[in-house]
Amino acid sequence: MSIRLMVVDDHQIFREALQRLLLSVTDLEVVGQASTGAEVLELARATAPAVVCMDINLPDVNGIEVTRNLRASLPKVKVVALSAYMEQRYVLEMLKAGASAYVTKTEGCDELLHAIRAAAQGRTYLSSDAAALIAGDLIDKSVDRYAKSISAREWQVIKLVADGLTSNAIAKELGIVTATVEVHRRNIMRKLDIHSVAELTRYVDRHQQPDRRQVDIKIR
Repeated sequence: MSIRLMVVDDHQIFREALQRLLLSVTDLEVVGQASTGAEVLELARATAPAVVCMDINLPDVNGIEVTRNLRASLPKVKVVALSAYMEQRYVLEMLKAGASAYVTKTEGCDELLHAIRAAAQGRTYLSSDAAALIAGDLIDKSVDRYAKSISAREWQVIKLVADGLTSNAIAKELGIVTATVEVHRRNIMRKLDIHSVAELTRYVDRHQQPDRRQVDIKIR
């Protein structure tokens, strides 16, 4: 049985090109097209799609709100976000609104086909770009959970390590003994679950605010 599809996008050329692509796939059937958010719910009720390919950037109502309303009214209809936006917040908002999948328009048609079939089967699917954004968010949150236990003195040490200073140089800069710096370094690595200076440097680069303000505090 073919998967019934509806395509929602405000660009007619893109919609028609996508329809031609989808019609060439034997297990898919395009049953409707919409260019605005206002058209989506009425058309979905009339055509009974199994999956809606939803753009986020629509001229009247954004695709996130349309997805939320569609899922509330027709919960059996699955939504695949197909968007030019490659930002973490759009991926997360679409998933929260009820989308089953997120694919960026920069990716190949195979990603979209995988997403459509996964959504039709009740599974969640993220294209490689979207998955990378979500993975980055999870990693940052995991590290931040440990960061709350870092003291002001340890933040000083973190900054100096990231700046490339040795333990001896850090000790001279802070007016403490080298052994104390080594203890701080071990504690920092343990608390942040970081295992190399390169990882620590990347952490500092990602958390310049407010962390940079914290590490500049002078403690005597």
